[in-house]
Amino acid sequence: MYATQAVTQLVPLAKELDENKVTPGVLGFIVFAVMACAVWLLMKSMNRHMGKVDFKETPADATDPTKAPAAGPTT
Repeated sequence: MYATQAVTQLVPLAKELDENKVTPGVLGFIVFAVMACAVWLLMKSMNRHMGKVDFKETPADATDPTKAPAAGPTT
């Protein structure tokens, strides 16, 4: 019920707006283009950084074979 009341009150306000003035225009296009370029550059940088990451894991005991496991306290 409340939604229909809100819509009926907003419809006359929408008629008052000039449809030719409610556009994003050149500034909106420029902002969108800058944001698109920024996202493209961020994705390119992320791809380059992810290419440098080595995902191969080595077991903890295989890294230094001379180390013995720590012994517990003796009493």
